[in-house]
Amino acid sequence: MRARLLELLACPSCAGQLELVDAEHERDEIVRGGLACRRCGDHFSIAGGIPRFPPASASECVRSTAQNFGAQWRMFDEIGPHHEAQFRDWIAPVTPDLLRDRRVLELGCGKGRHTRVVGDWGAREIVAVDVSDAVDVAYRHTRHQPHVHVVQADINRLPLKRVFDYAFSIGVLHHLENPADGFRAMVDHVVPGGAVSCWVYGRENNGWIVHIVDPMRRMIFSRVSPGLLYGLAFVPAAALFVALRLIYRPTRSIRAGARFFYADYLRYIAGFPFREVHTIVYDHLTAPTAFYVRRAEFEGWFRDAGLSEVAIAWHNANSWRGFGVIGGH
Repeated sequence: MRARLLELLACPSCAGQLELVDAEHERDEIVRGGLACRRCGDHFSIAGGIPRFPPASASECVRSTAQNFGAQWRMFDEIGPHHEAQFRDWIAPVTPDLLRDRRVLELGCGKGRHTRVVGDWGAREIVAVDVSDAVDVAYRHTRHQPHVHVVQADINRLPLKRVFDYAFSIGVLHHLENPADGFRAMVDHVVPGGAVSCWVYGRENNGWIVHIVDPMRRMIFSRVSPGLLYGLAFVPAAALFVALRLIYRPTRSIRAGARFFYADYLRYIAGFPFREVHTIVYDHLTAPTAFYVRRAEFEGWFRDAGLSEVAIAWHNANSWRGFGVIGGH
């Protein structure tokens, strides 16, 4: 971490000011040391260049989610050019110009694929948070960007002040025990006049996943070792990749292709490399918890938080993306 991150941090226990102790530096980075709260005395570690804030009392869901996704992003740690195009779709109507010189918060950064993009767009500062040790991968991908900070912490216990102009969470809130609480935690760290974006699985049009894939994920796949799941996911990923290249990709521009099964989404990913298809299949099987959110519920998050200029969009006929502006509450 870099020393100026201290300006953005706050004790997750009491919101008190944190001070640096026993710091070890490598050039302009603090690679080891601690953070002590002046108010309550709590102490947190800095290891591998990352401040670490463990959950106060992690449930089995939080522990297994952190373990499974941490393993995923260590295995699938590549970042490709298609990730930026995806990200632009997920946060629309937000554009790079709107984030330039802004303080940005990312909740659930995984391997840092979106973090690095926002850093390249010219954000003033971006703080990327994840509860899993995928933060080590995100740190490796963004260490060359001095205005990017990676923090290991629970979304529901953020060690941050309310200083951000924009916050986003992509594909994360639906894996929390209470997605609405995670959304509110994001909103509560953005200043009035700032904005938030998020993307979640939709319930509509996903009945085949909810009734067939999801039970197998809960009872079997999320419980096996990462190495075994990697092999198990390879088989359907290979079959899907063949279908994408032979059927969905050639028909993306013709009307008949729209009639194929799950066409909006599968035609969207039809040009992805095999490694990304494997990642997608693995990702859908590893999560201990996954909610599929209906539009009415999703809209309710924005309404209950008092957001304005809300824009909700149906994305690839299988998910919801949303944007809203923070009021003066």
